[in-house]
Amino acid sequence: MMRNSCLICNSKDIEEIIDLGSHPFADTFIPKSRYGEADKIYPLICDLCSDCGNIQLRCITDPEDRYSSHDYSYTSSNSKFARDHWENYAEEVAKKVNLKEGGFIVDIGSNDGYLGEQFLKKGYCVVGVDPSEYMANLAKERKIETFTGIFDEKIKDEIIEKCGNADLVVANNVFNHSNDPLNFAKSVSQLLSKDGKFVFELPYWYIGLENKKFDQIYHEHVTYFTVKSSKSLLENAGMKIISSEIVDYHGGSLRIIAQNKNEVVEDCLEEKVMIEKEELNKTFEPETYHKFMKEILEKRNIFLEEIYKTKNKGFPIIGVGAAAKGNTFLNFYSLDNKVIDYVTDASEHKKGKYTPATRIPIVGDDIFSRYNDVYALILSWNISHILKEKLHEINPNIKFISLPS
Repeated sequence: MMRNSCLICNSKDIEEIIDLGSHPFADTFIPKSRYGEADKIYPLICDLCSDCGNIQLRCITDPEDRYSSHDYSYTSSNSKFARDHWENYAEEVAKKVNLKEGGFIVDIGSNDGYLGEQFLKKGYCVVGVDPSEYMANLAKERKIETFTGIFDEKIKDEIIEKCGNADLVVANNVFNHSNDPLNFAKSVSQLLSKDGKFVFELPYWYIGLENKKFDQIYHEHVTYFTVKSSKSLLENAGMKIISSEIVDYHGGSLRIIAQNKNEVVEDCLEEKVMIEKEELNKTFEPETYHKFMKEILEKRNIFLEEIYKTKNKGFPIIGVGAAAKGNTFLNFYSLDNKVIDYVTDASEHKKGKYTPATRIPIVGDDIFSRYNDVYALILSWNISHILKEKLHEINPNIKFISLPS
């Protein structure tokens, strides 16, 4: 099924801006026992709403398929970089929203419970919500009571009945996963206490566009947030932005703080400035994306020439970082296990599995020690400087292939 109206304002005035071909679920990694099963493949097309500036996927996929058909493998505590980010997040957000002592927090998309645990250590009451039973069990090991399911009105009502209204609702890298972001936002609004705050963080579309990055487009990301579209969405749900900023995560993330509208909520200056910048850089004009598509197709052709020259010389090529963004890149470039020998990752939840559709085996970084001459293709480009240092300690002879920029 295909969407034919905007998920935020219901306008029918939507236009195709990006077509990356057909892709599997990017955040699904295949266990050996299911290696021979066919992956579900869907068109990966983005549409732009002319009325509110929302950017969304055209193809509708089932969230149960996205998160529950396989054990979900992404963990928020996967790396030191991620752990540091969430530890700082808990400190910064609690301070910025003036969270009261013992305040009640709901973490939507709580994953393995690492962020919730940081709030718990500070004396706050925390419950999580996550669609993956596998992740919910990991969170429970951290003492985070977790409601298992897709966040919606039903789960919102269950939380209120059992725990009351929330002083703080956080939704990090999950708001953009919702098939119904407006209903999601309305449910958050009803979940908040009178002066409660809603904080969400996710990849900032404007930065990805500016840097010519397409690999954070995948089926799990249903909508692609700008400050302009965030404002429209939140206002339609009865909320108002009180803070907006860019943080250094996932190559540049948007962090927004909102609360229910009332007469004392002042206008947010950062919101106005950021929207003006988005509009000045033609973020909401289809022609911008026609040029974008032309550029990434040209870069793909040039890059593949380099890859196949390297491969024809007999050198192994190993991808670094079994991330969803890496799977979008591999599938768009048609780089499968005949071209890329392995993909490495630190997560024990991913090692021993295979990348979706391309079926490249996932192993640890120690694989590099087996080779004298080897090439590394860093797929997790947002932490490439960290990865390069680590890999050169394993094998100083590694040569790096840079992603197109």
